[in-house]
Parts: sequence; structure tokens; C-alpha cells
Amino acid sequence: MAAAEVTRRWDRAGPFRVRTRTLGDPSAPAVVLVPGLGLSGAAMVPLMRRLAGHRVLAPDLPGIGASDRPDEPLGVTGLADALIAWMDAVGLPRAALVGHSLGAQVVAVAAGRHPGRVSRLVLAGPNGDPRARTPPAQAGRLLLDAPREAPSLVPLAVRDYLCSGPWRMWRTLRLSSGLDLPAQLRRVPHRTLVVRGGRDPVVTRAWAEEVARLLPDGTAVTLPGAPHGVTYTTAGAFAALVRPFLSG
Repeated sequence: MAAAEVTRRWDRAGPFRVRTRTLGDPSAPAVVLVPGLGLSGAAMVPLMRRLAGHRVLAPDLPGIGASDRPDEPLGVTGLADALIAWMDAVGLPRAALVGHSLGAQVVAVAAGRHPGRVSRLVLAGPNGDPRARTPPAQAGRLLLDAPREAPSLVPLAVRDYLCSGPWRMWRTLRLSSGLDLPAQLRRVPHRTLVVRGGRDPVVTRAWAEEVARLLPDGTAVTLPGAPHGVTYTTAGAFAALVRPFLSG
């Protein structure tokens, strides 16, 4: 398929300037993509192009990419509230939310705290497995995953990680490890699709299925052969899987 054009803009969400990538017809149903820890919306561009029938937006939340940096890193709840403030800024009363890895926690918390702002939810490779909640344990699983990802993801991730800052990323992970994720998931009233890559060492099948069970209306699906970066390395297969769900 022909590559669609991704545009960039700046928006103000509360006290922060937020860089937004956007694609598609502004009158089409909106889908918001939230990448994982330390990654900017650049990591969502391959998926954005494959969801071009929608109005697709990917913000760099505060502290990430080129967006403003809070004095102290925001935890998952702070990032979720910043996401809703950004939706206010760009005039999105309601949208489908797709979050990857830590971004899956962010969109789940946003949906639970602000249910009227969300139509449906996709949690892609949701982290938070209680067997690997500490930053060292999560880092170890990510190292196992790295060779399975598309080679182009490595320089993108290194650039974004350096931009976000290792200290800020570490603090965000530490804050996320204190989140009562099961309680947050039980608050989500929306239809939710939980997608895990079949070769993902970060998110086990048991954890993905547990996430789906905790959700009042959750379904777990495994994408065969995919690594943790299902929204980037296997963006085409991921889009084919979630597009009917987002349009239904």
C-alpha cells in the first residue's frame, strides 16, 4: 500500500508542550497510539500508516521525545492524566486507545479514570507481570527480546532513550512498579483486546491471559512469530488483527 503522510504539530496539554504525529482524515474515527517506555511517536509511524483509514494520532507524552519535561518524571497515573489533557487540547472528546508495553498501562489507567473518553482499548504487549516488576527484571527480558526486533528499531530506540534520559526512564519504571495494576484493570469498562507476540519474552502468554481475565470485557490474542514490538516489527500483521476490532 502507498505510504500515507504523517504530519507533526505542537499542542499544549496543561503546562506542557506536546509534539503530536497525526495522519488521516480529521473527520474519521480517532485512534490514539501510545508507545512504550521512553519511545516517541516515531515508533508508531509504521502502524499509523497501516491504520490510515482512521484519524490516527501519536503524542510524545511529557518527558518523552521532543515534548516538555516535567521537573520530576510522571508515573503511569500522571501520564494517563496527561494523555487526557492532550486529548482535550487536540479536540478529541472520545477515541480508541492503543498502548504498547508501558503505554498499555497508561491507556488502561486513562480508560479506568476517564471512561467516557474512550470507545475501546487495545493493550499490545502489556508489561506489569508481577514476576518481572522490578526494573532489572524488565531490562533483562528486553535484552532477550532485542535480537528478535526489526533492525531499524534499534537506532530509533537508542535515539529516543537518550533523548528521554536513562534517569527519567528508570524513575518512571520504579513508579510503575508501585501501581496496583490488577485494580486498575478491573476498573476498565470497555471492550479490550490484549495482543501478545508469540515470541515475546517480556510478556508471557500466562500474563497476557491474566490481563484479559482481570478486565471486565477482555480478550487475549497471540500474534504468531511476533516479538515484544508487535506495533513496530510486525506492524502490518498487528494492524490486520486490530483493524476489525477498532472498526466494529
